[in-house]
Amino acid sequence: MRRNGGGEINGEVLEELKVNRYRRSDQRRGYRNGHYVRSLCTRYGIIKALRVPRTREGFTSAVLPRYHRRPWDIDNLIRECFLGGLSTRRVGEVLAPLCGEQISPQTVSRITLKLNNEVQRYHSRFLGDNYQYLLLDGITLKVKSIVGVKKRLVLCAYGITPEGKRELISFRQRNSESEEQWESFLQNLYQRGLEGKNLQLMVTDGCPGLHKALDTVYPFIPKQRCWAHKLRNVAAKLPRKIQDTCLTGAKGIYQAQTQREARDRFRHWANHWRLQAPRAVTCLETDMNEMVNFLDCPKEHWRKIRTTNAIERAFREVRRRTRPMSCFQNSASVDRIIYGVISYLNKKWEEHPLSEFTQNT
Repeated sequence: MRRNGGGEINGEVLEELKVNRYRRSDQRRGYRNGHYVRSLCTRYGIIKALRVPRTREGFTSAVLPRYHRRPWDIDNLIRECFLGGLSTRRVGEVLAPLCGEQISPQTVSRITLKLNNEVQRYHSRFLGDNYQYLLLDGITLKVKSIVGVKKRLVLCAYGITPEGKRELISFRQRNSESEEQWESFLQNLYQRGLEGKNLQLMVTDGCPGLHKALDTVYPFIPKQRCWAHKLRNVAAKLPRKIQDTCLTGAKGIYQAQTQREARDRFRHWANHWRLQAPRAVTCLETDMNEMVNFLDCPKEHWRKIRTTNAIERAFREVRRRTRPMSCFQNSASVDRIIYGVISYLNKKWEEHPLSEFTQNT
């Protein structure tokens, strides 16, 4: 595709100089100084030999800024391809037929670096206090360092509003899931507006450090331990020959309609299995008070808040994106990828609130 000039750019020059070519005028604000040639990549292909006018005073076009070789929508397309799972090299190969030229891996990396400012705005934005439920969990990723590859924990918070709006509201990289690391994460949520005045329940996987931190930052909000994690812990303490039967009975506990019924079912289950599987019974008995708090919430919400499955599904999307990568180059690249996945999920959820929360409104 070939074109010799740009009408909009010439219009900009005319507006700046206040006089057309070969005209005399007292309104003149400068003089033309020839042109230079540039190629421009667009969604319709590449425009070659595009003439960009120059002036003696130095003209900068708003339509085609200096050094800009692609419109913003092409840059956004490159960024979305990268966040969607393509490597920097593969992005150039996929978009070459569309753009008419090969986009280098270095160009893709430079474009994705622009996400850094968006990540900072995401980390510092005001959260508000309109969440009814808060789910907390972490995901482990590998990051290169001076001394080799290290594991980094990404702590995440997932909120649900009374209207059923889902949102991954924050994430932070930490070295571990210790009490200190979780407390700093929760304090950041609190300082940005999530004071917990409307929180009805906080759902966790049972991490000891997280529970101690919650007792410090949000001491008066009930905690719900994830049933999926707890049943996996119980299964690990059962002989294989009785595993299915015992777990079936344990699942009946959370299917009760009230806390009192759930506790009665637990006592019946514990009395039946205590001699055959004492370690499994003790595992569930230790945290029983925090296993049934969800039953005090509206019945329509139970399926969404008795486990951390909602945030785990978001983590699966992160793992799908990072699977082609053996490890991250640095911590900043972790933030960019996580932010990209979170932005995609939040945008997808924005127009689709949970039906369990809207069916009675």
